Amino acid sequence: MKLGLIRFTLLLFAIHIATNNLQAIKKVRVWYDKPAAALNSDIRNSWKNDNEWLNALPIGNGFLGAMVYGNVNQELIQLNEKTLWSGSPDDNNNPQAAEALSQIRNFLFEGKYKEANELTNKTQICKGVGSGTGSGTNVPYGSYQTLGNLFFDFGKTAPFENYVRELDLNRGVVTVSYSQNGVRYKREIFASYPDRALIIHLTADKKGALSFTTELTRPERFETRVENDHLLMTGALTNGQGGDGMKYAARLKATTRGGKLNYKNNEIRVEGADEVIMILTASTNYKQEYPSFVGDDPRLTTQNQLSKASSKPYPTLLKNHTVDYAALFGKVSLNLSDNDPDTIPTDRRLRNQTKNPDDLHLQEVYFQFGRYLLISSSREGSLPANLQGIWCNKIQAPWNCDYHSNINVQMNYWGADIVNLSECFSPLSRLIESLVKPGEISAAVQYNASGWCVQPITNVWGYTSPGEGINWGLYVAGGGWLCRHLWDHYTFTLDRNYLQRVYPVMLNAARFYLDWLVTDPKTGKLVSGPSTSPENSFIAPDGSRGSICMGPSHDQEIIHELFTNVLTASKVLKNTDPLLAKIDIALRNLATPKIGSDGRLMEWSEEFKETEINHRHVSHLYMLYPGSQIDPNRTPELAAAARKSLDVRTDIGTGWSLAWKVNLWARLKDGNRAYQLLKNLLKSTDNADLNMSNGGGTYPNLFCAHPPFQIDGNFGGTAGIAEMLLQSHNGYIELLPALPDVWKSGEVKGLVARGGFVLDIEWRNGKPQKIVVKPNLTSKCVIRSTSALKINGLPIKSTKNNSFYTLEFPAVKGKIYELLPL
Repeated sequence: MKLGLIRFTLLLFAIHIATNNLQAIKKVRVWYDKPAAALNSDIRNSWKNDNEWLNALPIGNGFLGAMVYGNVNQELIQLNEKTLWSGSPDDNNNPQAAEALSQIRNFLFEGKYKEANELTNKTQICKGVGSGTGSGTNVPYGSYQTLGNLFFDFGKTAPFENYVRELDLNRGVVTVSYSQNGVRYKREIFASYPDRALIIHLTADKKGALSFTTELTRPERFETRVENDHLLMTGALTNGQGGDGMKYAARLKATTRGGKLNYKNNEIRVEGADEVIMILTASTNYKQEYPSFVGDDPRLTTQNQLSKASSKPYPTLLKNHTVDYAALFGKVSLNLSDNDPDTIPTDRRLRNQTKNPDDLHLQEVYFQFGRYLLISSSREGSLPANLQGIWCNKIQAPWNCDYHSNINVQMNYWGADIVNLSECFSPLSRLIESLVKPGEISAAVQYNASGWCVQPITNVWGYTSPGEGINWGLYVAGGGWLCRHLWDHYTFTLDRNYLQRVYPVMLNAARFYLDWLVTDPKTGKLVSGPSTSPENSFIAPDGSRGSICMGPSHDQEIIHELFTNVLTASKVLKNTDPLLAKIDIALRNLATPKIGSDGRLMEWSEEFKETEINHRHVSHLYMLYPGSQIDPNRTPELAAAARKSLDVRTDIGTGWSLAWKVNLWARLKDGNRAYQLLKNLLKSTDNADLNMSNGGGTYPNLFCAHPPFQIDGNFGGTAGIAEMLLQSHNGYIELLPALPDVWKSGEVKGLVARGGFVLDIEWRNGKPQKIVVKPNLTSKCVIRSTSALKINGLPIKSTKNNSFYTLEFPAVKGKIYELLPL
């Protein structure tokens, strides 16, 4: 009797432990009960259909990307290779620009805006065709392009049942499973970073049930042939100058257990197999090294990758991938919904928000999906995530799928450090460093200035010239904004060696602005110009419509921040460059944004009449977020002006604009307003048209709608959720600074604060319940909370100011601190 009781008690204990472990590794997934393409679709052409593509599931390893459709009788996997660009290096710097600068500035200071805009349009835009006005496939600027498509024909037409298509965010694996003719089929697809390969694993629960043909194709400029035991696809894209440019290669190999495997008519044919493993490798001859971008032969690269990957059994390939991936993804968890069961397909959850507007589980998934996308599109050694991350189904991508420096590429990395993915940041820093040399040429030719600069767009060929139109293509603040990310990454990691490497990039960006700034004759202050507030326009006092002015708030804020960060970095590194004294003087003489007569933060140096009061860009609020010059407690008047500016802009916008506003309201400590913007961002949409006026939202596969799809909204939304839960830009850690009422209770683990602190935060009824602090370094930890706290059961002296408690203690690396309400 006693033995039975003991066994029963042990069983209950085991169940308890197992339950806790399951909660600790709560499964997070994006899933559907139907394929991406309609059952009557021509699957061979579904890659062209954006509405079907936006139902497919993304996988990636930073180098290779794929969209998995999951159709039953015929499958499509659309492919990408991050470096596959048309175009080639080109000289687009305009030698007429520098000599006209003085006259343009005089026109602007004299109030002659019409003349200034006309002269700017004649002299300051790029030489040549530039980016092709966003359609650069056949000009030197080029376009990021699809690698091609994998087509599977299973030769069946029978109905199927018990269908599930899911992306397991915990493992980074897409699984498709269904029953057909009494057989249960399963496909597992993932992109492995350790093995640099796309892996497809097909199984069935009955022997000999797997038969199909596979083709590897591309819309244009390709040849596929059989080479030994696999398919080889090769080609070269246009260089935009009448010849061949970038070369590429892709290889696809199949191995089977049971059945027959052969190649015919450039297809892989499998008959009666029990299990099939397919491995795809792809590469180009691109090398990120200005001015020569020619690298290794992609045929040799892909052959080596294929040989190494195909020598490993499937369990090893899967383990290599999941261990590598989970080491990044598993660092952060978020629970807002009290572990509600996941029983509703993702697309239905999106649509159901009209009935269930506070779907907290969907918000958890969206947050983690953004982290998944960054891991999948930005790994060490790869290019940074572009406008669509790594996923693009076109020859001519939207806006060339390039890197926009007037917010978009920066937004891609807003959340990298705070959501514990610092390992994914290096592709951005490497891109910034690669722009210095071409940027020095642009600074010298365009502006007769030293240092380096970049305008609103850049590509893999080192483009740093202006665009073709002054409204959007003239943007001198790009280099400064990019340098903000270099500095901010340091504030999270405190990696002195890294700072030593990037400091010259920051210093030489400041060198450019010292040459660029001029004195406003009316105020005596230093101003930037001729310049714009990105993509916005105004009605000038002379009645003309224009975008060119002197001293737009956005420029002034970014230059102020860059100068400040360079001076701070110089103290960390004990650098004594003579330029620092000039930077210090310029900083103290720099014009700063003003509050207008209507109480709003002014976008321009004068109160111009706006042409589009709800404009998607809110660039003049940069110093609220991602900058930190505005804070409700330190600068209450500026914060109130920023709030009023946001109110007038309204809560509408394109996808990335909504994401930016989530972060702005979080910085204003208004959790409920930030939450409203998050819900607007999560609005379900099926509209894939390239039309920004349609408004933003979220597509069925959780990609963000600009529209069209732009990944910056996903990354900005994830950063915004993190910013609502933790802020550290003011020199202290602030717990739950913008918690909405709906998130009454919850838990987040693994967020990172500046200074290298990793935090777990549990809250109940809107108040911190338990906080765990894990320092990565030995340093001072300062925490601000609405509740008094104690550490490890011991009361610690804290100060109270305006209903906030500030707790300060020396933190030691490797020691874990548990904070509880006092």
